[in-house]
Amino acid sequence: MEPNPISPTIPFDEDGKHHGFLNLPYSRNDSAWGALMIPVCVIRNGAGPTALLTGANHGDEYEGPIALQNLALDLDPRDISGRVIIVPTFNYPAFRAGWRNSPIDDGNMNRVFPGDPRGTVTEKIADYFSRTLIPEADLVLDVHSGGKTLEFLPFACAHVLEDKQQQEACVAAMRAFNAPYSMILLEISNVGMYDTEVEDQGKVFVSTELGGGGTATARTVAIANKGIRNLLIHCGILDAEPVVESTVSLDMPDGDCFVISEHDGLLEPAVDLGDEVSEGDVVARIWPLDRTGERPIEYHARRGGMLSGRHFPGLVKPGDCMGVVAEVRE
Repeated sequence: MEPNPISPTIPFDEDGKHHGFLNLPYSRNDSAWGALMIPVCVIRNGAGPTALLTGANHGDEYEGPIALQNLALDLDPRDISGRVIIVPTFNYPAFRAGWRNSPIDDGNMNRVFPGDPRGTVTEKIADYFSRTLIPEADLVLDVHSGGKTLEFLPFACAHVLEDKQQQEACVAAMRAFNAPYSMILLEISNVGMYDTEVEDQGKVFVSTELGGGGTATARTVAIANKGIRNLLIHCGILDAEPVVESTVSLDMPDGDCFVISEHDGLLEPAVDLGDEVSEGDVVARIWPLDRTGERPIEYHARRGGMLSGRHFPGLVKPGDCMGVVAEVRE
């Protein structure tokens, strides 16, 4: 396969702290010989593990960019052993637009892996990560939240994997992140996901969902800041004491966790995030948009557990996820 067109403007193998860009040539109407400049920071001190840290895989999720900007500014090379590669705004065009997907090609970064060096802008970025950055990493963290359309309890998650030894390593890293909630997740469809590419390369992978609604809060940013440093301590890069607080263990084992709308309408939540529900409880009601005098359509939980995610906007369409009920594990 041909080389990827992206080139970094900073060294990846020299000690110290280096701020620069991933330069992707991008000819467009307003810049014929232009380039897309994706911010990157590399912090290195001698031999040791490599952590690859990303935010804004989806451009309307902000805890990752904020926490990783903090880390890039504050982390001292003298305090680490190994290397930290920080890409605060993974899907940079989407981040600049405040969209989930790229405004250039409508690319959803978390659905185009392994990418293509001859493809769209989003596919070229994915290919660079697949063939250049992921192979260099021992630990990969991708910081997500719900964006404009979802809201979650703040959790870190690891996936159910065929390789149980790898799964155990991912779960240990997830627990080290130490979010208020820790989720074991069976992906219903993982085709094209960054997660899948990282895990298929045998790496330790942790993801998060730290809120949502298209904004960040002081609490969710603090969770991200703490969790990222805890992970660097866990993998032996940062020499410090982790901050450990209580966490609730959750499990999303199958499709029964999801409450999916089959109607257009006005959404009335019947339970809030963190509420416990029993199988059959009403989770949401959908009211008609264009008339009075009709009863709402009720949607029920298909399993017992805790409401861990919800639709954020006030209106829903068929196919929208209205709620996620996760099992609580002791």
